[in-house]
Amino acid sequence: MNQSTIPGYLKVLSVLLLIIVVVFIMILGRSLLIPLFLGGYIAMLMIPVCNWMESKKLPRTLSAVIALLGSITVIVGIVLLVILQVKSFAKDFEDVTDRLNNYLADIDRIATDTFGADLGVKEGVDKSQLFDLLESNSETVSNFLLGTIGSLSGVVLVPVFIFFMLIYRDHLAEFIAKIFSKHENEDVKSKIRSLRKVVQYYILGVLKVMAILAVLNTAALYAIGVKHALFFGLFAALLNIIPYLGPFLGAILPFLFAFLTMDGLIYPFAVVASFTVIQLVESNFLTPNIVGRNVNLNALVTFVGLLVGGAIWGVAGMILIIPSLAIMKRIFELSESTKPFSFLFGEEDQVKK
Repeated sequence: MNQSTIPGYLKVLSVLLLIIVVVFIMILGRSLLIPLFLGGYIAMLMIPVCNWMESKKLPRTLSAVIALLGSITVIVGIVLLVILQVKSFAKDFEDVTDRLNNYLADIDRIATDTFGADLGVKEGVDKSQLFDLLESNSETVSNFLLGTIGSLSGVVLVPVFIFFMLIYRDHLAEFIAKIFSKHENEDVKSKIRSLRKVVQYYILGVLKVMAILAVLNTAALYAIGVKHALFFGLFAALLNIIPYLGPFLGAILPFLFAFLTMDGLIYPFAVVASFTVIQLVESNFLTPNIVGRNVNLNALVTFVGLLVGGAIWGVAGMILIIPSLAIMKRIFELSESTKPFSFLFGEEDQVKK
């Protein structure tokens, strides 16, 4: 049957069926696909580095090894920095608990005097239980990271995938191009390179925005006088990778800490005000100019994608879903029959222009 004679509803149904099959495969292959996707995106970031080293006459295998070791060093360094900040934050945990108990006692007293109701919180929080909880949570950090990637084997697979994808990065593109006829060969290669650049620019842009946000958040909290400003600034910047929900979650912890440890309500509200201004700068200036329009996903698709990604792959799914949707959007643009799905994923003002 000719492509043009296929009814439109059958084309839509075929794409929807393909999406359902893909989601089903993602659920079944979670332990393998999460490290594969993580390795693939990290490898894409390392491709320009490998290309530069290979232009200096370094063998491809050696350039892949150097790029892999460099990426591992950066990731381990960030993890160690976060661990050190968490340990520093834990030292003030007792003071935070005392302040929290005082507030709970005041709330219970006001409720009793005003409404004659005993809320049962005047005894406060048991410090020993909180310390046990903190200790047990610190022991589960590694379990959380393993759960994010999938398993211990997944942690091992990520660098393996990075290495092999860097070595055979042109092989897949060549394979896909060979599927098509010779006159389409170069066009397919060009589209694959374009798709690769979209993902590279998106991930690099997001990392740049996160770095700038870490500096701005830390500087703002330091100016307000909040202790552990670096920890809270890094924490909020890392959460910014989750669109819409991340910035809100990143502001809650420093707000509560300032509320419990600093005298006067001006400090926690100063935290909220500063984070609001920084978020406005990020959404209206930083992201449009640094990340650009490489993704162009509308808010509805992004929100649904986050829910689906979180339901299928947990935290890893929420992180990986946005660049994956961006790739799907660009793939849909390659064919006239699937362009309506690209329209569905994109912003409305983009179509009007």
